[in-house]
Amino acid sequence: MKKSPEHFRGIGRIPYEGPRSGTALAFKHYDPTERIDGVTLKEHLRFSIAYWHAFRGTGSDPFGPGTIVRPWESGKDPVSIAKVRMDAAFEFFTKIESPFWCFHDRDIAPEGRTLAESNKNLDKIVAHAKQLQKATGVKLLWGTANLFSNPRYMCGAATNPDAHVFAYAAAQVKKALEATLELGGENYVFWGGREGYETLLNTNLKREQDHLARFMHLAVDYAKSIGFKGQFLIEPKPKEPTKHQYDFDVASGIAFLRTYGLEKHFKFNIETNHATLAGHSFQHEIEVAASAGMLGSIDANAGDQLLGWDTDQFNTDVRELTLAMVSILKAGGLGT
Repeated sequence: MKKSPEHFRGIGRIPYEGPRSGTALAFKHYDPTERIDGVTLKEHLRFSIAYWHAFRGTGSDPFGPGTIVRPWESGKDPVSIAKVRMDAAFEFFTKIESPFWCFHDRDIAPEGRTLAESNKNLDKIVAHAKQLQKATGVKLLWGTANLFSNPRYMCGAATNPDAHVFAYAAAQVKKALEATLELGGENYVFWGGREGYETLLNTNLKREQDHLARFMHLAVDYAKSIGFKGQFLIEPKPKEPTKHQYDFDVASGIAFLRTYGLEKHFKFNIETNHATLAGHSFQHEIEVAASAGMLGSIDANAGDQLLGWDTDQFNTDVRELTLAMVSILKAGGLGT
């Protein structure tokens, strides 16, 4: 593999220097080798970099275009740009010493004019990522398919009233599962941002949830057929972009899984800001999942308490994170 030029020049690996350190780029409290109850912090926390926020976010909002400038985002060939972007990402992963990363399919590879072209693009980037993983030792925590950004998913993916859209979404998940398997992913996530409704006047709740369950059963069956042994995860969220999402919170997710005989195949990926949007604390959602034996993974971000939408900020609330960690340890850790 051709060596990529350095993108973060002048920055080496970020060391642990302790709380008295005055170095800006140094860990003050996270020592990956420190042992708590016989387990290292690296094993307890299993940090993973989210590719979409770290390398695909543009800084745009509903009132204006993106403001984030990344020097490697240049060129005319989308696949070549995606490869250079991934080189920069893995340089970042290794310098910050993150043991894992995670992605949506469309984060890492450009969508083509057809499904076949999109799959071809993904194959090229997955091959590149596999080389980078081998060279750096960084592993894939989980993969997933983006079933919400393309306009075809305006009315849902698995719950879309158009069977053609359901089929397209299923094909996209099929390919994303194959990519996750190829990269040794330990989990596969479902986030149903468009699986919900705007109004009940034109919504058949039971039929849509029947279709959603059928979709997930198809994914479970296909995963078995290709030898994917990773854990399936559902990431609950109450709303945004839909007014009401079917996996509103962990409790409603558990009810859905048990209703449709999926409870043996799924656990939960719990996001702090999604919990607060649902009117719960982060710790509450962890405890509900753990009590059902379905605590899988966490997205330990934060929202702004003065805003009513998902802001995906870094969590700096020591009390909130301490309570969450108590519940995680009480449950025996994440294990995913």
